[in-house]
Amino acid sequence: MVNKLAKIQPFEKFTKRYDEWFEKHKYAYFSELNALKKALPPFKKGVEVGVGTGRFAKPLGIQYGVEPSEKMAEIARKRGIKVVNGVAENLPFSDESFDLVLMVTTICFVDDLEKSFKEAYRVLKKGGYILIGFIDKNSPLGNYYQQIKEKNPFYKDAVFYSTEEVLDLLKKVGFKNFKIYQTIFHKLDEINSIEPVKEGYGEGSFVVILAQK
Repeated sequence: MVNKLAKIQPFEKFTKRYDEWFEKHKYAYFSELNALKKALPPFKKGVEVGVGTGRFAKPLGIQYGVEPSEKMAEIARKRGIKVVNGVAENLPFSDESFDLVLMVTTICFVDDLEKSFKEAYRVLKKGGYILIGFIDKNSPLGNYYQQIKEKNPFYKDAVFYSTEEVLDLLKKVGFKNFKIYQTIFHKLDEINSIEPVKEGYGEGSFVVILAQK
């Protein structure tokens, strides 16, 4: 049984609204995708944890997905992703199954981030990579999402993290060889073209971390 049904419910109820966000904010979406592509290592078998509707897995060539929301998983399957029901803290795979684990805007919704990273580490082959995309808690967009949490069905139960917090947990679990990129330098409603991708963090609201097992 999937835990924390309260976090899953909005994604079951507002699936269409979630998927339409990518059309409404297409330049932000393409900017995030570009930042992920910049960090994407060569891989043969990849899985996205919290695959959602497959908006990132599909263009990044990720074949497998884990998703607790069945309605979201249905859409991802239509996009060609092999999706299984599950949560980040208890991945339904054996040890060393993948050479890439992707998590995009997933970490703010998990119940136990350290456990989620430990699971990612477990299912990765030696030398495999974790690729994470998230909204930095200390960024303009991170601050905005925290301010509107109560009004937004998706972010009501979300917990946002700073880049430092994510890096510390990844290191604690055993990940190394970090590369960091950032994008989204304006408010969402001010973005009318694809934003640049820069190395490092501290300016952009969307941060991408690549780390190796």
